[in-house]
Amino acid sequence: MATAQITSIPRADFPEQVGVSSLDLQDYIRDLKDSGIEAHSILVIRDGKVAFETWRKPYTPDMPHAMYSVSKSVTSIAAGFAIEEGYFALDTKVLDIFPEYRTADYDEKLEKITVRHLLNMTAGKDVSLLADKSKGSWQKQFLDSAWYADPDDEEWRYISECSYMVCACIKRTTGISVLSFLTPRLFEPLGFGRVPFWEVDSEGIEAGGWGLYLTTEEMAKIALCVFQKGVYEGKQVIPAEYITQAVQKQSNPERYSEIDNRNGYGYFFWRNGVVPNSFRMDGMFSQFAVCFSDYNAIVCVTSCEIEEQKSRDCLWRHFPAAFLPRPMDRKLYDTLKDSLVLEPLEELPAKPHSVLEQTVAGREILFKKPTLLNTVNFPVSMLPLASVYMSADRAGNIDHVSFAFDADVCRMTWSEGDVTNTIECGMDGEPRHSKIHLAGIDFTARCSAAWENENTLEIWFRPMESVCQRRWKFIFDPNGAVQAIPSSNPDIVTMVKYLCDSMDDFIDSKAISGAAKTAAMKMYGVIEPVHHGRFADAAQ
Repeated sequence: MATAQITSIPRADFPEQVGVSSLDLQDYIRDLKDSGIEAHSILVIRDGKVAFETWRKPYTPDMPHAMYSVSKSVTSIAAGFAIEEGYFALDTKVLDIFPEYRTADYDEKLEKITVRHLLNMTAGKDVSLLADKSKGSWQKQFLDSAWYADPDDEEWRYISECSYMVCACIKRTTGISVLSFLTPRLFEPLGFGRVPFWEVDSEGIEAGGWGLYLTTEEMAKIALCVFQKGVYEGKQVIPAEYITQAVQKQSNPERYSEIDNRNGYGYFFWRNGVVPNSFRMDGMFSQFAVCFSDYNAIVCVTSCEIEEQKSRDCLWRHFPAAFLPRPMDRKLYDTLKDSLVLEPLEELPAKPHSVLEQTVAGREILFKKPTLLNTVNFPVSMLPLASVYMSADRAGNIDHVSFAFDADVCRMTWSEGDVTNTIECGMDGEPRHSKIHLAGIDFTARCSAAWENENTLEIWFRPMESVCQRRWKFIFDPNGAVQAIPSSNPDIVTMVKYLCDSMDDFIDSKAISGAAKTAAMKMYGVIEPVHHGRFADAAQ
């Protein structure tokens, strides 16, 4: 079998060569810092060339990154191929693809749902944000969910499972997975050189609306191909008629409070509200590929900022202003280039060792399962909640924990279910990298450890392909008891507050919305409870 070819987007010698201002780039990077926005990478394209790129250490150009709902736009592209090749049409009824879900009692509304309704988010089905993806059929979960509208009403609502159903339609009609379907049609023509990872359900169907991991340049290649009406390196890759429609307004997300979310929705693409004649691929925690049609330019960003409009507002303060004509002067770039970098992420500093290391080393710690979280099937994982809450495998319930210590490294071993992992944690101020497999996903874990005091060991754990960081404090008691206190960065309070602030966009009733906000603000102490354990060899 021939080796897949890896190709890169052409590079400009310096930003001004293709009409991008180094001064504006400098101001943008400074603004990100001043605004507290944790950007992981920035890649700017103009006139088909990469004008500028930077990554925040420890993120690197070759490392895949969680795309969240950018995945939806890739699902849309897959649908475009399926439509072009006659597997189904925009107006094909979903129940014609899945006739087994027709009920004995004729459901008129269910019969109306078409592929088009899925793609423009007007299917009328309201799947709960808390729906448990680790149990049952996701197709049944979608089709059995409550109605918020008749599909004929074309009332828009952001339901990620619409994207999953498109993937299910593709697999049912083509007989192969979406990744297999896209590899010769998209990934190979764009020179990926690999098949990306995409989370799947228990039937092996891609999640569609989330779960895809791409490098920044892979996202940029897709955006560039879409921007050029499906053409890449002079060849028609994505069907032109479909992708032209997909990025135009197909439905009205008017219920949103944020300006960039109520200016029109295509087939899993957003129309921007602040900058005319622009559209974007958009994922949670501010993963963006923003296409500026009037400037022949694209800005791609990967981030860990849950307030997406905050990230977009920061972007708009500098783009498209940065695309105005500038003198083609390399001297300016050479003067500024050392400042055109994202500052490295905070790391756990080196601290003195504790004498407890000799007592703790090699001994197994057993933890009780938090009852409430297991009742609702949201156990705490070594992975941050943002990595697993929509997954078929949520992992969780850390147990059988043990530590080993060297001069500069702490090794932590733990189990979650039937999966056991070991990570190396730098204790000298330099994190170490370890390969792990958890929640059905391979991660590169960047980890550090330090003694906060004589009896409290702190572990910082960042799954590099994801966006957040998990932090644990292990408190050792002389009687053999151990407490483990989980937290996250960004912290769970910030994430819950954002959820509360956005509830009015999803819940019609102000009374219900208010009650949901009150309940949600009490969640953070429940979501990350103190874990109680003991050394296995300690007296009971």
